[in-house]
Amino acid sequence: MHTSIATEKSAGANELCVSRVPLFQSLSYEQQLEVAGVAHAIHLDRAEVFYSAASNNSQLLVVHTGRVKISLTNSNGHEQIIRVLGPGDFFGESAFLTGISPENDATALEDAQLCVFRHADLAQLIQRHASIGLCMLQDVSRRLGETESRLAAVISADVSSRLADYLLSLPAVASAERALEVVLPLAKKDIASLLDTTPESISRQLRSLSEARVIVQGRGNRITLLDIDALSELTNAL
Repeated sequence: MHTSIATEKSAGANELCVSRVPLFQSLSYEQQLEVAGVAHAIHLDRAEVFYSAASNNSQLLVVHTGRVKISLTNSNGHEQIIRVLGPGDFFGESAFLTGISPENDATALEDAQLCVFRHADLAQLIQRHASIGLCMLQDVSRRLGETESRLAAVISADVSSRLADYLLSLPAVASAERALEVVLPLAKKDIASLLDTTPESISRQLRSLSEARVIVQGRGNRITLLDIDALSELTNAL
């Protein structure tokens, strides 16, 4: 496993990364420049690990471009994806607020640019700008709610309900057939991990939805949602 910390860029190179993140959007431009001055620009190649549970690497990471998965791996080597970060998302505030090192892995799903903040620098920023700390607490609360909802879904709902909910949560565009088209952002094995099931089960459910003309599986990872009402009905079990 290789953890790469690429050449650090100037503060100017980090401005976009800082300004697009909800954590810093309440700050003035001058204050955002101050934040950018302590950000460290990192490049990750696809499948590269930024930190692992064993690395004791507690930092706040902000995704500028690309996608990063946050996952846990048990003693049997089974990976459970906790969430997938996209541009503007951040992770690591829980470790900062609690002082407990992260117990998960952060791995690039594709080439990614990150802005990274050391906890010491972050503490000084929060002392000067209380809105950053408030935003962190709000995000922790939101994620706790999402975790509780996800746990309830795993316990009470079947795979078809969880998959339907996932498909409806993806960004969609209108297709030529007056339906909605989505692109699966993850491999089936990663979607299975995220939904706490198996890749085989995901494949079966997609095939079942296709046979029922609820969806159409296109080239690559493209899926056309033909019957939104049917998908919504499946989610009622959540």
